[in-house]
Amino acid sequence: MSAAIVAEGLRKAYGPLIAVDGISFEVRTNEVFGVVGPNGAGKTTTIECLEGLRHPDGGRLSILGLDPRCDGRGLRERIGVQLQASSLPDDIRVGEALGLFASFYGKPADWRPLLGALGLAEKRDAAFAKLSGGQKQRLFIALALVNDPELVFLDELTTGLDPHARRAMWDLVRSIRDRGKTIFLTTHYMEEAEALCDRVLVIDRGRIVALGTPEELIRGLGESTRIVFTAEEGYDPSPLGSVPGVARVERDGARVVVNGKGDRLVVLVVNALDATGARFRDLRTERPDLEDVFLALTREGKGGPG
Repeated sequence: MSAAIVAEGLRKAYGPLIAVDGISFEVRTNEVFGVVGPNGAGKTTTIECLEGLRHPDGGRLSILGLDPRCDGRGLRERIGVQLQASSLPDDIRVGEALGLFASFYGKPADWRPLLGALGLAEKRDAAFAKLSGGQKQRLFIALALVNDPELVFLDELTTGLDPHARRAMWDLVRSIRDRGKTIFLTTHYMEEAEALCDRVLVIDRGRIVALGTPEELIRGLGESTRIVFTAEEGYDPSPLGSVPGVARVERDGARVVVNGKGDRLVVLVVNALDATGARFRDLRTERPDLEDVFLALTREGKGGPG
């Protein structure tokens, strides 16, 4: 499969602060490629360098075979961008915005079918200020697709949306990929990355700490079981860390999470609880997910610039 994006040794610093520290990766054509990381890990700086909005200090970039530093105009005709923070004048109407953005391109697509595809047909004459949060996000996606791009950048697409609107956005992302587009997605939501992305890059303090499919990353965690229960006030779960097979024990309020592996792990944990007379309820087992991977890989990270 060919590469839509190639980054080799990408580096960007702001004075003494290194936002992106020599990272290398490829994005394959027609995949949803996700980037996750703590605040300040370098996600936004990375995507802005790929889009040509920032000039890196070092490394090589190839976006659809073009260098964004010297082929900016040609690249903009072939990519679509939904920025993390976007807005439009309150009074501009949906159809007016699409017509305006289409005029920026040499060969724009017919934007009218986008209205129906993105559920905005009835909002064509509505002012931007009258749209809901989900409708505004769909409009920004429509604006990113108005030139029929080969590669679409989606930066924190669903931040601030309610669960119903977020799931609707996920369906839109899948439909965009099904139309043959390549998608580069940054997100703070691990559930979103696991649900949408073919591969996920985990970045922390400007460096890559993991890259693979969600399933590969979860398998690499080496924790096949997660035991969750609610404990009484004052209970100290730290002794569970000495139970054979337990890798990590965490407490968040009354909720205790025991991560580990082994065929008898659940039995051993319950026996340990019983032996100490601990009172607990709602005990259940769960499959580890991408959030567990994220927490394990970035546990010591405190973030960096950008």
